[in-house]
Amino acid sequence: MASAFARIAFTPNVRAAQTRMGSRDGYRQLETGEDEISALGPMEAEFIAGRDSLYQGTVGESGWPYVQHRGGPPGFLKVLDERTIGYADFSGNRQYLSVGNMAGDDRVSLFLMDYAQQRRLKIWGRARLVDESLEPDLIARLESPGYRARVERGVVIHIEAYDWNCPKYITPRYTKAQVDDLLRSVSQETQPAPAAAPLGSGALALTVTGIRQMTPRIRAYELRPADWGSLPEAAAGAHLNIPVRLADGALVTRQYSLATHPSRRDMYEIAVLREDDGRGGSAAIHANWTIGTRLNLDPPLNHFSLHDDARPAVLIAGGIGITPIKSMAQALQARGTPFMLHYTGRRPEEMAYRDRLAIEFPQQLQLYFSRVAGHARMDVDALVRSAAKDAVFYVCGPAALIGAVATSAGKLGIAPERVQFESFT
Repeated sequence: MASAFARIAFTPNVRAAQTRMGSRDGYRQLETGEDEISALGPMEAEFIAGRDSLYQGTVGESGWPYVQHRGGPPGFLKVLDERTIGYADFSGNRQYLSVGNMAGDDRVSLFLMDYAQQRRLKIWGRARLVDESLEPDLIARLESPGYRARVERGVVIHIEAYDWNCPKYITPRYTKAQVDDLLRSVSQETQPAPAAAPLGSGALALTVTGIRQMTPRIRAYELRPADWGSLPEAAAGAHLNIPVRLADGALVTRQYSLATHPSRRDMYEIAVLREDDGRGGSAAIHANWTIGTRLNLDPPLNHFSLHDDARPAVLIAGGIGITPIKSMAQALQARGTPFMLHYTGRRPEEMAYRDRLAIEFPQQLQLYFSRVAGHARMDVDALVRSAAKDAVFYVCGPAALIGAVATSAGKLGIAPERVQFESFT
């Protein structure tokens, strides 16, 4: 969540509620710094272009909010530039509630939903009504060729802030076209396809029993034993060797850290960042793993284990490196060991587990955003210098982050064994 959105959304009453519920400290730092320019990126533009509906909130003179559904063919909501979107407003029941509200107060709030992929984008902006007789060229840009509904006006929205919302509790739903495509493919099959053979040859039989879209490029996969029994213990920092079938048919192994709370024995959870320019493993998992995918694995391994004494810990995560660090924070909190958790990412909406960590560790969590104007980047030297004299450091993330921590620690004479890191190659 960028500072512009936080400053709009976190009113005094909202901040008071966050304080009562224990999440205030985790969100306070999102309000610091100057407001950034809320420019849409390629990811947001692609998402907007795929929507066939939206929910729009306005407020009338009475102070009551009004939420209206707007729909059309996919892409009816147009991206006019990096800070402007708009749509052609079709003739409806002629109550003109939203039109009247916008005439008195140009502030609007939009919810854009992708139910099938459990994604949602919320946008706040200022709306302007467009008359065809005065701005025919702009209306032409907002029209959807081939869509026969009558355009009454255009609505152009200047974006003040946006945020990718948490996918939790979004019930997957599918359009008629998506269901029709699925039924068509099923009807063309002469015989049921045999169940796919398990991937891998390990003694631990697991099944994918849950999939959550955590960010636009990160999915969490829940793995449970085939007999729904208990799993081998997996201490914080452990990982699994995962068999993956690549697009060319080759079976390879990839390592994924466990993000599960270390006390759990009923399931393992891994989070997979889809790297379209990577070696193909993450893309294959995103493309092929479904509920019911079977895996035969070896038990978890741990080359990144926590110290077992009372020394404080400094946990440092970059991007998808949060997966083992999350589990470590939970283990340290459970045993009462002091720690700080420093988590950096490009933008808040790209950081897995961010909202959950803010609630679970309001006193220990520090967030850093490298691509959000007005927010300071992680200062590794300052972070290492300010740590307790006997602190143990755990780092997981890009090689540059690991190298920066190691270099800073070396300058301060910190013993190498006090700087632990995880890097799969």
